[in-house]
Amino acid sequence: MTRATLYRLAGVTGGAELSAALLMLVSYPLLLLAALLPSAGAFAAAAVLSYGGDHYLHRRGSYLLVRLGKARVGLTIRFLLRELMLLLLMARSDWAEETVFHVAVVGLLAFYAVQAPHTALIMMLRRKRRLPIATRNIDLSTLRVPDGAPRLLTHRAVEKVLHTEAPMFAGLVAVVLTDTTGFGYAGTAVTLALALVYLVALLPYLSPRRLPPGPDKTLEWFDGWLRDYRPTVALYFSGSKDAVYQVNMWLDTMARLNARPLVILRERAIHNRLATTTVPVVCVPSAVDLMNMDLSMLRVGLYPANVGKNLHLLRVPTMKHVFIGHGDSDKIASINPYAKAYDEVWTAGRAGRDRFALADVGVRDEDIVEVGRPQLAPIRPASDVPHGRIPTILYAPTWEGWTDDPGNTSLLLAGENIVRRLLASERPVRVLYKPHPFTGSRDPEAGAVHQRITAMIERAAVERAADPRWSAAVEQTEADRARARATLRAVEDAGGLPGVAVAGVWDDASVSRDAQTPPETAAAEERRLQEGNEAYWRSQGWWEHRVITGSHPQLFDCFNEADALVSDISSVVSDFIASGKPYAVTDSAGLGADEFRRQNTAVRAAVILANDAARLEELLDAVHTPGADPLAADRIELKHYLLGPDEPTSLERFDRAIAALSARAEARNQAQGETGATAVVTTP
Repeated sequence: MTRATLYRLAGVTGGAELSAALLMLVSYPLLLLAALLPSAGAFAAAAVLSYGGDHYLHRRGSYLLVRLGKARVGLTIRFLLRELMLLLLMARSDWAEETVFHVAVVGLLAFYAVQAPHTALIMMLRRKRRLPIATRNIDLSTLRVPDGAPRLLTHRAVEKVLHTEAPMFAGLVAVVLTDTTGFGYAGTAVTLALALVYLVALLPYLSPRRLPPGPDKTLEWFDGWLRDYRPTVALYFSGSKDAVYQVNMWLDTMARLNARPLVILRERAIHNRLATTTVPVVCVPSAVDLMNMDLSMLRVGLYPANVGKNLHLLRVPTMKHVFIGHGDSDKIASINPYAKAYDEVWTAGRAGRDRFALADVGVRDEDIVEVGRPQLAPIRPASDVPHGRIPTILYAPTWEGWTDDPGNTSLLLAGENIVRRLLASERPVRVLYKPHPFTGSRDPEAGAVHQRITAMIERAAVERAADPRWSAAVEQTEADRARARATLRAVEDAGGLPGVAVAGVWDDASVSRDAQTPPETAAAEERRLQEGNEAYWRSQGWWEHRVITGSHPQLFDCFNEADALVSDISSVVSDFIASGKPYAVTDSAGLGADEFRRQNTAVRAAVILANDAARLEELLDAVHTPGADPLAADRIELKHYLLGPDEPTSLERFDRAIAALSARAEARNQAQGETGATAVVTTP
């Protein structure tokens, strides 16, 4: 078992967390043993380990604590266990008949009696400070949103109020150690006083003047903001937190449009994880609230995903609705009959139009517009492998999908063969493995294969690090890698990488009020992201195999680092074609090369792999041997077919499509006598 696998199984992220977890877990049997002996000194030492380990794990936000909570050994239970064992220590030390012991029992009961109203108060404040909408880049200064309770009282509030028992705990241990009852009385009094002060300090924040406006007033204010700002284009998204990449990929495009953009989200989990943007963002969880908003000034709605909640905006008649998707590929999702619900479907190139024609799912040819893929601008074209280095192969399989079709992903039938052949190749390569974020979410077997591939790559990385053939490279690059690691730590310490989750948003109203991203701030974050990305790659040896999960490095960053790709039928392949680099695609369903090419446009310039991955050598030829790339010209031709021409730019074509459809919506509204200022869509 590799170290990384051990960390995952334990629910920790590193050695320090694992050590803290072990200390905390071992401390409880030690506390019990010390109480039974009894040994007050050993008990005190075990208590220090228990408190210290628990506190460290909370500071780190360790997932192990979530697992403990699910196992009904949450924070409160862990505190209670320590206190019960303290009473056992006192009883075993002949204090059970003494007044101080009785005071300790009553003190503990009173202490936990305070917990219930404190928790209720925290929950009430959280509910009253949650607006019906959450926003970014929308000025709430005219909507009175007073400051909430200070962070000292609200951040990790339950943990903090439980820790007020420390004086009582320490005082009672001191009673056993010193035979001085005064420590117990004083500690109990201090603990109860602190717990009560903590509770009373929160009460003023329930005052109406300390609370934000109610739902009706907030929604009325937001309707006024809409009338003042008059957005013309909305990017609308609903999905799980793991799907946030589907909306993130469109944020830069929205910011660069010659229109007044607005991003409309439906889930707070998505809002909290949204990447940095200067575009106004509103999250409206309630369908009733959304359908009662005056959105008649909008002219175009853009939908990156086909989900049921799209209906709540599709019902607005004064705007035109467009499916833009979150990738252009030959997957079934790209020709979903749901697309008939939209006024237009925008594809990257001619391939998307032909795909719908062949599928015959009811999308008319005149409703398809080719706009390119504006997001592909960061993808760099192919370049030679630097002298003295080895090629990098990126394996980026898609997930298992919603059906059991073996063609959905290469992971199940071919994944281990692909990785094994790459790692064992006589012509060495570096392997980057970046699985789809949904991998294993539906089929546990896909998750199990992912774990085996991860273990395989990590094992190979350890073996390569110990191989004398690479020792010179290790020594030559150590100083630069150390500097890069320091830079990466500095970037993370300065606020982490942009776009990571905002965990534990307590004061929803204040967060929305203060969530403003001026252009200069966005530019600084972009520079920080770039600096962190460059530092990440420099901190790794150019020979080191890597498993890359999470949102950073992003997929396009991996494209730029790789010399070739192995993937499946998905938008990953279509996007990678923009680089012009060699790629291979797996025919996991066993259709055969000719039929596979006929059915899937994106593989016409690919090395096609069977599930045994035997033809990987052809891909390795293309990256190792100059001139041994017979598919290079085919890739150029396919790029234009899939993604459209280089000129005009994709952004220019996208902008023109927005303008044309806006004009159509305006013409329709004028014909219907709906000017866009009064046509309000209400609930039935």
